[in-house]
Amino acid sequence: MRVSRYVTMVAVAVAAATSSLPVYGQETATEKFNYVPHIHGAMRARWEGELDADRSRFQLRNARVTLDGGIAPTIDYFLQVDLCDQGTMKFLDGWARIKVTKGLAFQAGQFRMPFGVDPFKAPANYIFANRSFIGKQVCNVRAVGAKATYTFDKIPLTLEGGVFNPTSINDHTGWNSSYAYAGRAIYRAGSFKFDAGVQSLRPDGIRINLYDGCINWTSGRWILEGEYMYKHYTNETHAATHAYNVWGDYHMPIKAGAFNRLSFQGRFDGMTAHSSGKRNSDGVLTTNDPARNRVTVGATISYVKKPVWLDIRADYEKYFYHHGVDPVLGQGDRLVLEMVLRF
Repeated sequence: MRVSRYVTMVAVAVAAATSSLPVYGQETATEKFNYVPHIHGAMRARWEGELDADRSRFQLRNARVTLDGGIAPTIDYFLQVDLCDQGTMKFLDGWARIKVTKGLAFQAGQFRMPFGVDPFKAPANYIFANRSFIGKQVCNVRAVGAKATYTFDKIPLTLEGGVFNPTSINDHTGWNSSYAYAGRAIYRAGSFKFDAGVQSLRPDGIRINLYDGCINWTSGRWILEGEYMYKHYTNETHAATHAYNVWGDYHMPIKAGAFNRLSFQGRFDGMTAHSSGKRNSDGVLTTNDPARNRVTVGATISYVKKPVWLDIRADYEKYFYHHGVDPVLGQGDRLVLEMVLRF
């Protein structure tokens, strides 16, 4: 009896609260909503050579498929699976979102935490064959949780914030005594976009706090971007990690057989010694990635006829390690030739 009374009280409270919310995007009798989902994909096939070690390999680096759509004007969903991530199948994203009122939306499921800029670049829109150190090593975090997004009506500002399980996306069963958090602010002003965020993780019992800032300038054929990320390990369990990524891209129209676009890219990125936050058998955080810098130069020839896009890309990467550090195989100077198909 007590349980049923409690359920009834909650239902009445929810009904009263939702009835006071303004209706946003509600269908009228004359509107027709399209329930048909959209299917997209991205495939990256490559050859890469490790120049210092005289080794090379072929890879199907990604074969991603996405499914998205809506079930109402204010409710949508997104699913993403990588059918081949270096030979392994991975479920990446699965979320639902509802627009509660104009500018405000809630999202729940499994997705990338709202923090950073380069980490959000997907294989379908990579500028370089290999991700920056920021996007791959320092902040490559998907999690299970929920977030809220608010876009202001009068100013070009978007705010995002969310709370997530601290555990791996492969483990949804554990009970948690603490959570992971992330938030970001995005502001646009003419050709510029400014992004700032904060993230707090607890992957193995040690709290790790990250701070990020990014400036992007896009004008005509040019794109320039710079991002800095600071990763602090609490209780002095590991030296703080500094990571940075500065790159530019210039594209031009061409006529060369089926190809109609040519672009050139350059990047400088680096990081100090980095830990993933996992402890060894002695309870000490290990250094997973040594300090290093890298210069990347490349060119891409493309066939662009939306929604289909084909890139053939060539990148050369030059690494700079501190004295006395011997890079492991796969982390030295390399040449990458890649074909990317997206649709």
